[in-house]
Amino acid sequence: MTRTSPRVSVGVPVHNGERYLGEALDSLLAQTFEDFELIVCDNASTDRTGDIARSYAAKDRRVRYACNEQNLGANRNFRRTFELSSGEYFRWTSADDLAGPELLARCVEVLDRDPGAVLACPKTRFIDEDGRCLSDYDDGLHLAFPKASERFHEVLERLGYVNAHYGLMRAAVMRSMRPLGAYPGADVVFLAELSLYGTFWEVPEFLFYRRFHPGAASRMDRVQISVFMDPNGRGRIHLWEWRRLLELGRAVVHAPLGPREKLRASRFLARRAMWNRDTLARELSAAIRELATGKERG
Repeated sequence: MTRTSPRVSVGVPVHNGERYLGEALDSLLAQTFEDFELIVCDNASTDRTGDIARSYAAKDRRVRYACNEQNLGANRNFRRTFELSSGEYFRWTSADDLAGPELLARCVEVLDRDPGAVLACPKTRFIDEDGRCLSDYDDGLHLAFPKASERFHEVLERLGYVNAHYGLMRAAVMRSMRPLGAYPGADVVFLAELSLYGTFWEVPEFLFYRRFHPGAASRMDRVQISVFMDPNGRGRIHLWEWRRLLELGRAVVHAPLGPREKLRASRFLARRAMWNRDTLARELSAAIRELATGKERG
């Protein structure tokens, strides 16, 4: 009997996530919407992550386990997780976050109802390492504006914790876009680019529980984040602010927009560069000093 593709794919990219992985998978398998596959993509973990994921795959046919031979870096593993998916809709989820039982059902309703929507995401509640509520967070990303340039502008103006990166998206649109980059802030660029393809809809219920704990990526400093993104990138000179600006420009060029909308989006990026000129200048100066110091040591 031929296996048909599920409506939804949920990807769980994970590296050494044994502490919370089981709890995260339990919350996903308890969804009221059941037509989904759950892909755990293990980024060469050295703890019990693999054992935990395999035990779930043995109990529930919706769960699939894949393991990379080496650590690809966080965002490359996110990309790998999506590459393994087959659903019409796709959602990433971290191995330490939780989903309310109605999360998939409510987001699927939105995307089924509105073919112009490319992302549906619920409201976010922050929890601590023990699952206690810390606060509710207003993402403010209900972006139903008809103009792509306006959505693009608002995403970049409103994004804070980038919770919408864990919303439900149209897989076909994701495949037509450039893949998620492997640099800090690539999630912001990805969402900004996604907004050029359609509207964002925010489900009014608090159904996404994002966990903050000492090992979370949100608690890492700049050096730790660089290694988290690229395990082989330690010691390299990075121009992250410049990189994000360049990639946002490339997103506008690549998007299926008319000349007028591309011009509007490009003008906003030019203004954004002017607003951030001091930050861009400092980053460039620091890179030049670091390069000069490296040459002197060499």
